[in-house]
Amino acid sequence: MIMTEPDKEMDTGAQGPVIVPRSQHSISRKHINEHSLKVLYRLRNHGFKAYLVGGGVRDLLLNRRPKDFDVATDATPSQVKKLFRNCFLVGRRFRLAHIRFAENYVVEVATFRRQPRPEELPDDPAEHFFFTENVFGTPREDAFRRDFSINGLFYNIDDFSVIDHVGGLQDLEARRLRVIGDPLVRFTEDPVRMLRALEFAARLGFSLDEGIREAIYLRGPLIAEAAPARIREEVMELFRHAVAGPVFREAQAMGLLSHLLAGYEVTEETLALLEGVDRRTGKGAAVEESLVLATLFLARFRHALPTDDEATIGNALQLANLLLTPMCAYFRIAHGTRARARDLLIGFFRLSRGRGRRGEARFLRHTSSVQALEFFALWCETTQQQLDLLADWRLAFAGTEAPSAKSSKPSRRRPRRRRRSGQRRSPKPAPKAD
Repeated sequence: MIMTEPDKEMDTGAQGPVIVPRSQHSISRKHINEHSLKVLYRLRNHGFKAYLVGGGVRDLLLNRRPKDFDVATDATPSQVKKLFRNCFLVGRRFRLAHIRFAENYVVEVATFRRQPRPEELPDDPAEHFFFTENVFGTPREDAFRRDFSINGLFYNIDDFSVIDHVGGLQDLEARRLRVIGDPLVRFTEDPVRMLRALEFAARLGFSLDEGIREAIYLRGPLIAEAAPARIREEVMELFRHAVAGPVFREAQAMGLLSHLLAGYEVTEETLALLEGVDRRTGKGAAVEESLVLATLFLARFRHALPTDDEATIGNALQLANLLLTPMCAYFRIAHGTRARARDLLIGFFRLSRGRGRRGEARFLRHTSSVQALEFFALWCETTQQQLDLLADWRLAFAGTEAPSAKSSKPSRRRPRRRRRSGQRRSPKPAPKAD
């Protein structure tokens, strides 16, 4: 795949970049999106450097299909905008160019950045954060600003070579995840990198560098200071990539999870359910946030309900709201999403009690009951419990479809004519005499 010297440690600070020519790596332009190629070529043809960067290069070298292709250049955002009519500048903290094509495809173009020197920083410390994100630099300076070495690789459209300033090629060969720079410093700069480290290790099957593990133990509490909206999106990414189960397990073992989800602790039953959700996602099923919430709280919901037959729908409703509301409020999750998660928990309660309960016919016809049955099936198949009851419910749900099919044909019976108020019914005519 890559021609390097994996047994030799690279002093990335002292040496120049490793440049791998086209003949010695596996990246082909036919595997790169045509819109991204257009952007790369137009930048190059107008005298700018144009590199494919980040996860796209990493995944192509691993013979994986990239989710997207990002571009880095020495052109400023305003210069990029002049080259592309379909370009829109976005971001206040980190100025980027988004070039939009048909079918909502967006190529993200970033200008090479660098860390500013202390004397360049504004006098007001409150302005430092925004200032440091938009200081333009060289490709090498940009590579050292990135998070992990495997994400710091460049593909040069000018000669089709791969450029490595940070030792990422060696880490790809060793299947190792390593932070660029000191992990303690980099995790302090951006605590969300700790979660991303666990995500990449799970997605790629890589081992974590020992420095990353030690830094997560020491810097774990800092992730509670990250914006809840960003944490929420990163957690949903775990489910979209079907790695929530292993990442939650690692985060729990390292003491990161409680800081990540506002004091939440995961049980072994929940971890098994999360892995079941990952398998479901891996088969192509879409994952919704309501399902994630219901999965995270199902074990607590089950164990907190009374074990006798006296538990009611009202008890279940009250408990579901009690469990879901704090997390939904912290992450500002919409009421509709919380309501759908609550319906899944209530549906699980009704299904787990068994057949023959009051209101069963109405429950079978309810629009949310099919999703509740899928949720109940996830638990039954994961825990190998109540499988006979699951089969019985499936037959019941299948049986509810037959009456609706028969009644779909419109009736030919004439509607009964209503009499007006006070109107007498006309007497029947007397029979004629013979």
